[in-house]
Amino acid sequence: MSEKQNIQEVDRSLYDFKDDESKGFFRMKEGLTRDIVEQISEEKHDPKWMHDFRLKSLEIYNNTEVPNWGPPIDGLDMDRISSYVRSKSNMKGNWDEVPEEIKNTFEKLGIPQAERESLAGVGAQYDSELVYHNVKDEVAKSGVIYTDMESALTGDYADLVQQTFMHLVPPTDHKFAALHGAVWSGGSFVYVPKGVKVDIPLQSYFRLNAKGAGQFEHTLIIVDEGADLHFIEGCSAPKYNVANLHAGCVELYVRKGARLRYSTIENWSKNMYNLNTKRALVEEGGRMEWVSGSFGSHVSYLYPTTILKGDHSHCEFTGITFAGNGQNLDTGAKMIHIGEDTSSYINTKSISKDGGVSTYRSSIVIEKTAKRAKSSVDCASLMLDDISRSDTIPAMDVRTGDADVGHEAKIGRISDEAVFYLMSRGITESEARAMIVSGFADPVSKELPLEYAAEMNNLIKLEMEGM
Repeated sequence: MSEKQNIQEVDRSLYDFKDDESKGFFRMKEGLTRDIVEQISEEKHDPKWMHDFRLKSLEIYNNTEVPNWGPPIDGLDMDRISSYVRSKSNMKGNWDEVPEEIKNTFEKLGIPQAERESLAGVGAQYDSELVYHNVKDEVAKSGVIYTDMESALTGDYADLVQQTFMHLVPPTDHKFAALHGAVWSGGSFVYVPKGVKVDIPLQSYFRLNAKGAGQFEHTLIIVDEGADLHFIEGCSAPKYNVANLHAGCVELYVRKGARLRYSTIENWSKNMYNLNTKRALVEEGGRMEWVSGSFGSHVSYLYPTTILKGDHSHCEFTGITFAGNGQNLDTGAKMIHIGEDTSSYINTKSISKDGGVSTYRSSIVIEKTAKRAKSSVDCASLMLDDISRSDTIPAMDVRTGDADVGHEAKIGRISDEAVFYLMSRGITESEARAMIVSGFADPVSKELPLEYAAEMNNLIKLEMEGM
């Protein structure tokens, strides 16, 4: 296929061919302009409503201030970020057809093996585009739709996408939601029909490989009445000496009596600004479960939000954050209770070492309509030295007297007595400390599938090296 065909008659002035063309990639020029947004829209074959949505989002972005609730992000300069990078190759449904360089990266991450052994379907995104997507026949036959967002946007589910896309996270939410609305690319669309229970997980894996680039994937999942799904996302990137940006968006719809577990392990490199937005809407009797592990990035803003709209709806959030040298990770969760007899539980762990800063930020909102709502927050922090920092910033807004809300926070250090006890049993000091930290993280790891729990424990061991 010729370059002209592959870039669809593009204005070459919008692309930087110098570094990536010979490697099989096309990179949009750095910065954010109307012309760049228009070109992304053309690349994606957007329908008119999406084209207009992007331009409106760009307008909102240009007129919105940077959020002031998290750590400073002074090192992020959008004039030095390329918002769109893609392979010359189109998305494949056969792993053998994926370009060798990309395939090697994902094989090192264990994606093909995981697909064979324990997954119902896999999507793999490299920079701005999905390069591989596949779902097992038996899952597809049950009516489950698992595809890339672009195919959903222009295919049989176009109306459903239009009805739900960025309705939970509107561009007016904050500056980086508007940025996402303008330049989003890639991501996953999942629809599980009424009453269908997917017994083994679906997974998407996102790899941001380009230097000085942004990744803006959109995940949209709709679990219909009485259905059940476990969806897993993994994220990683190599380390560069310039800033990279991740400003993805996750929107989750849990219909009446349905259940969704959304698990994610984020292992971004420490030059990454992770400004991700995740939100779920749960209807009557529905159940939402979040399992979150955050081990990378220079700065993170990550606060998954759940709206418990329906009566008797329920949400649980289990998360862990590990902040090391040069990291300022501001994470947490938000629960909004609207329906009667709703309930939520937040259980988080944070670890900091080598001067890392970990901030837990939560918000519990109990609306007037949420009679007999119950919410419990339990957050624990572990500092591994005397130069690290851990903060807890809980907020509770209770607007009815008929609610039960509680919060507990604990901050501490590794006990010298515990280390001495383990060393007296023949374990080295570094191994003893790693064992204690792994035990501290156990509430999260036990909620993950075996292979992902092993990955998380390996990440902890790597972070603990050198202590």
